[in-house]
Amino acid sequence: MSKTMTLQRATEFGLAWNSRDPDLVASFFADDGVYHASVGPDRLGNTYLGKEEIRKGAKAFFERFPDGRFENLKVVVAGDIGSFEWDFVATDASGKSVTTAGCDLLAAGRHCVHRPAGKR
Repeated sequence: MSKTMTLQRATEFGLAWNSRDPDLVASFFADDGVYHASVGPDRLGNTYLGKEEIRKGAKAFFERFPDGRFENLKVVVAGDIGSFEWDFVATDASGKSVTTAGCDLLAAGRHCVHRPAGKR
């Protein structure tokens, strides 16, 4: 992503999560990027620093939610900030489909994502 994030590139980033490809997701991040997962022991969830850790974090997410997908993606871009509103749909341990609404904020620079933070 460039310093001025484009709607197209931000939407591609959001859709990359449905690819289930951790390498594709990590490719959107700067080498020194930071990914704060929405779950985990830290105040901001699990924190992953750098592309390799981010790839591992995305892989762990895909393994935790093997059939998970993001739907109803709404993207808004202002300068170098992007916001995403979404519904995450997955099957829980009992086999029931569960939908969770959430959002992500991205800070971009040097053609890559620096700090997404997801909240639900």
